[in-house]
This record gives sequence, C-alpha cells and structure tokens, in this order.
Amino acid sequence: MTATDRSLELITAAAQAAADKLAHDIIAYDVSDVLSITDAFLLASAPNDRQVKSIVDEIEERLNKELDAKPVRREGDRDARWILLDYVDIVVHVQHSEERVFYALERLWKDCPELELPADAKATRGKAAEHAKHQEAQDAGLDGELR
Repeated sequence: MTATDRSLELITAAAQAAADKLAHDIIAYDVSDVLSITDAFLLASAPNDRQVKSIVDEIEERLNKELDAKPVRREGDRDARWILLDYVDIVVHVQHSEERVFYALERLWKDCPELELPADAKATRGKAAEHAKHQEAQDAGLDGELR
C-alpha cells in the first residue's frame, strides 16, 4: 500500500506552508505500509517555541483554506515544544529543534520511503545545524565580550 493522492496533496501543501514560515529540515515519510492509522508523516522543526506555533498555525490555515482539511486532533499547544496535527490521512509533527534532536523521529521511520516535497521544503534541509552553528558563534562572541 502507498500513500493516497489525497495524502500526497496534504503533505505537499503542509510542507510548502512550513517552508514559507521558515521551518527547518522538512521531511515526509510514507508510513502506509507500517501503520494502519495514517498514510504519511511530515516532520519539521524550528529554533524557538513561537516559531513552532507560527508554523503550525500556517499549516492549519493553509490546509483548511486550500484543501478544506481540518485536523481531527491538535496536541502540544501548551508548551509549543512539539505540536502534532492529526489529519487522519497525514500526521504533521512540528518540533522545537532540541526535541527534534532528542526524539529523532527520522531514525524510527528511516526504512519508510521518503516522499517528494516542493523545492522550498527541500531547501530547508540542514537549516537546523546551520542555525545552531550560527547561534554558537554568536554566543561565543558575546561570551568573549563579557569577559
């Protein structure tokens, strides 16, 4: 079994929405062969809680407006460290960068086929590491100034 056309349509729109809100490391997996509850997972991350919320809000708004899709469940809003949107056909995980590294969902689903995403979404690969390196450099510079 492979992801349905509807699932692919939702994944593509969600990935583009996440990319438009500057999400990091967007990736999608076809999990239809290993899970009976959904066809695909979309993973994205952001360096802070406010951006996690912004990405999730954009995905939710875009899927509702363009594809008339509303999540049946939204979890994780309180802390905004990991917000899950369940659309039945797809599940979207937007995580704070620290949670993304800690939980490493990619390791769990690495044997599942990766889904094709829009160019803007593909361009986000490696952004989390780039952001972390930039942040470390800033922190080191600031640390040097404080001494």
